[in-house]
Amino acid sequence: MHEPNFYNFNDIEAKEVAPGFFSKLIHTETNTLNFLEVKKGSAIQRHRHVHQQCSFGIEGRFELTVDDVPQVLENGVFAIIPSNVWHSGVALTDCKLIDIFSPVREDYKALGGLVL
Repeated sequence: MHEPNFYNFNDIEAKEVAPGFFSKLIHTETNTLNFLEVKKGSAIQRHRHVHQQCSFGIEGRFELTVDDVPQVLENGVFAIIPSNVWHSGVALTDCKLIDIFSPVREDYKALGGLVL
């Protein structure tokens, strides 16, 4: 399905962006949206980037550490990570997350997904 402004999420191929992290990516002119499924025990090392990141827990439990403060993301819990702030995380269970990055993540854009 593709009508102007409407798309089918099932048409977006999932990519493994890090071990155990499977992403469906949508890139707009100003944002990258990352719909993640993460396998229990998978971790992302401490890092930072110029992008502001909003991370939303949808399903399961993901421990996100931002500026050395840990918090579990689960359904209804979200974090705002400012530009260039150190953060890391580990999946405590299989989980689903949504990350929104601004500006667009060109490195993720190179992986594919839906480019609008």
